[in-house]
Amino acid sequence: MSAQAPEAAAIASSPVLSAKNLALVCCPVCGCDLENAAQTLRCLHCGRNFEYDNGIALLFWPAGDQASSGDVTGVVKAFYEQNPFPNYDDVESSFTLREKARKGIFAQLLDDNLPLTAKVLEVGCGTGQLSNFLGECTTRTVIGADLCLNSLRLAQEFKLRNALENVTFYQINLFRPPFKAESFDVVLSNGVLHHTSDPYGGFKSIVRLIKKGGIILVGLYNTYGRLPTDFRRTMIRVFGDKAAVLDPRLRKVSLNEGRRRAWLYDQYKHPHESKHTFGEVLEWFEQCGIEFIASIPTCTGSPLLRTERLFDQPEPHPTRMARFLTQAGMLLKGGAEGGLFIMIGRKRAQ
Repeated sequence: MSAQAPEAAAIASSPVLSAKNLALVCCPVCGCDLENAAQTLRCLHCGRNFEYDNGIALLFWPAGDQASSGDVTGVVKAFYEQNPFPNYDDVESSFTLREKARKGIFAQLLDDNLPLTAKVLEVGCGTGQLSNFLGECTTRTVIGADLCLNSLRLAQEFKLRNALENVTFYQINLFRPPFKAESFDVVLSNGVLHHTSDPYGGFKSIVRLIKKGGIILVGLYNTYGRLPTDFRRTMIRVFGDKAAVLDPRLRKVSLNEGRRRAWLYDQYKHPHESKHTFGEVLEWFEQCGIEFIASIPTCTGSPLLRTERLFDQPEPHPTRMARFLTQAGMLLKGGAEGGLFIMIGRKRAQ
């Protein structure tokens, strides 16, 4: 990693939230307003102080029985502290991050379709690559939030090195999010909820943060699309890491050792995951007042194009047969992208 630029050092030396960020956050314990106070954030009601780590606001607070040592949250947090994902190997600047992100259709579509002045929250941002990428648009307000401090440190280091001043990172617990209700135009949670003990509970927790008419995007492992990964995981467990050659991504000669290890551990050695169907998430949408807009992969049979308008025209509500065929297609394609599928919805006005 290169040394921090002077601008980055100046940002790091002043861990104070801007007025626009203070307007979005609240105490994770009592839900009341926070204020800047002598290198900390202080709750105006309960008086608790929350520290910073090089500009990262530490607002994680256990929820319910999460204080117990056996809770999934603690186990997953410990895993990612040791194995941040994804890493920043081969990504040294905003330019190289943009080049990497726009090679894939998903990040490009998000960047092209998100409003230029949107308030965007990424819940479970990991090392913050997507948040930093979206935050290159200087008119957006982008917040990346995660429970793993080591991952957030990588995100913050990149942000400071590239002077991305409209991106802010927080350590949080998604079951006690330190954000005010209906504060965000867009909430992203891609590849996160299936690593919690209560995915639907986590979904409900973040839905309340979206403004009426705002967008939610949630990515989860698919029950059928994940089967090839489950098979490879069993082979790795039985025969050791040499069986990882079964994964097409790990066979790529272009992968360096850091990226290879990050994918291996995230996909095959993670301590907890659940799997879900299109129909299940549609039920979540209905129960939480979310109108279905689109899915990736689509349930219409049409390919996802780089010119797609993600949020403008809702797809037809997918029938049971359309959902079955899409999920069967994910299985037949060998569980590409780890069997991940994405559902996009809009919060109803009523």
